[in-house]
Parts: sequence; C-alpha cells; structure tokens
Amino acid sequence: MNLTMPILVGVVLGLGVYALVRALMPSRRSALQQVARIDAMRARGSAYETQTRAQETTGRLGSLRAQVGARVSEFYLQQGWEQRSLRADLAVLDRSWEKFLATKALLGVAGLFFGPFLFAVVWTLGFSHSPIIPVWLALMCGAVFFFLPDLEVRRDAADKRRDLRRVIGAYLDLVSMSLAGGRGLPEALMAAAEISDGWANQRIKHALADARITGVSQWQALGALGEELGVEELKDLSASLALVADDGAKVRESLASRAETMRHRELSEIEGSAGEKSQSMLVAQLLLCAGFLVFLIFPAAMRVFQV
Repeated sequence: MNLTMPILVGVVLGLGVYALVRALMPSRRSALQQVARIDAMRARGSAYETQTRAQETTGRLGSLRAQVGARVSEFYLQQGWEQRSLRADLAVLDRSWEKFLATKALLGVAGLFFGPFLFAVVWTLGFSHSPIIPVWLALMCGAVFFFLPDLEVRRDAADKRRDLRRVIGAYLDLVSMSLAGGRGLPEALMAAAEISDGWANQRIKHALADARITGVSQWQALGALGEELGVEELKDLSASLALVADDGAKVRESLASRAETMRHRELSEIEGSAGEKSQSMLVAQLLLCAGFLVFLIFPAAMRVFQV
C-alpha cells in the first residue's frame, strides 16, 4: 500500500508529460487539418497581424498574452479545430479569437497551480494526507478554469443575439417604409441602418458599406454577416432578398411579413420566459410552505415519539 500511491502519482505525471510533449511536437497534418488551416488563415487575413502588433505594444503582459494566443491559435490550426460556434460568439461580442485562447490557456495554467494550493490548505487543516489528491485537484481545477471563458462567452453572446434580433425586426420595418416612400432597395437598406448608432446598426451599416467597396450585393453582405455572427435571421433575409430583389412590391411584402414573424416570435419568447419565472416562483413558494409546515409539525412529532 505504501508503494501504490507513489506509483499512481508517477503514472499520472508521466501521462501528463507525454501529452504535453505530443502537443508541442509538430505532427503530420492530415488533408482535413490542412484545408481547415488554410480556410482559417484566409478568414483571419491581415487583421490578425495588425491586431497582434498592436497587442505587442501594450506592455509585457499584453505581449505575453499575444504570444500565448498566437501559439494556441496555431496549435488549433494544426489540429483542424475550427470552433465555428465559439468564433461566431466572439464575433458577436467583438472580441479577438487569439485573446480568448490566451485567456483560456492562462486560466488553465492558473487552475493547475490552484489545485495543489487548495490541497495544501486542506492538508494544513489535517483533513487529508493522500499524495494523489493534489494531482487530481490540479487536473480538475485546470479543466474547470480552462472552460470557464467558454461559458461566459456563450452567455454574453446569447444576450447580444437576442438584442440583435430585436434590432433586425425594427430594421426590416424601416426598410419596408423606405421602400414604400419610393427609395430603391440598396438606398433603403443603408438609410435604415444609419438611423441609429447602436452596435447592431453599426455592424449592419459596416457590412453594407463593405459590400459597396467589394462589389457584392448588399443582401449577400447581410448573409455573410449572419454567417459570421451565427444569426439565422440575417441569412434567411439574404436568401429572401436574393429571390425578390427585382420586384419592389414583393420586397415590401416579404420584409413586412418577416418583421411581423420576428415580433411574434419575440413575444412568444417573452411569454415563455415569464411563464418559467412564474413556475420558479411557485416552486419557491411551495418549498417555503413545506418548510413552514415542518417547523410547525416537528415539535408535536417529537413529543409523540418521546411518549
């Protein structure tokens, strides 16, 4: 029994060192990994290099974070891990993919040190003396800390997408009214986006402005924006505008019906959220009543059982 724990600790540490060496050593890429790497580098473009240079001038901490993010991003590219949903969430939040990966890696390393530190506190209090516990604590805390940014990003992105869908519904109404006033579809799309300075309207306006520069149609730019942000409403809007772009009356009818559908969907979501909150309040009231009944019955039950 005395030799079992050191052997287990050595095996776990050996597996960890082997996994680290395998992760750092360059491996032969498969065709799928190579294609994913090329697509990711093409999508990233020169914006990554400009952003990395800007980060390197923000001090030692910013330089370290940029280097860690670049290394982890390169590792993801080599493995062919696209993480499209996370990239879409970061695009909605207007955050950098490299910064996000650097945060995950640094938090994971901090978790590896936090586990043994927590064990040291427990060992000082005299609760446990097993040498295998700090290893498992380090691995568990490292994994938890590594995935904490994912939960935060997904929660914040869901809230911003909800706001974006509300803005899209109002935006479609404005475009429909502009078309009814005699404007063409490109002018109506841009004029409706310029009414507000909110972040959602700014993203739509920038996408439409880029479409003019690159020479693509504005509904294609909206579809690309929906693909980037992971918003199905923009992709459906792009497809519907591509079908009826030459007929002004059909465009107005399509936009008006789509805006009405989005409003009904939003009202349904609000009613569903209100119903869930009502149910949670009902459960809390029932638990409170049950606790109060136990508080009233307990003294009488104790007397009965004592007798």
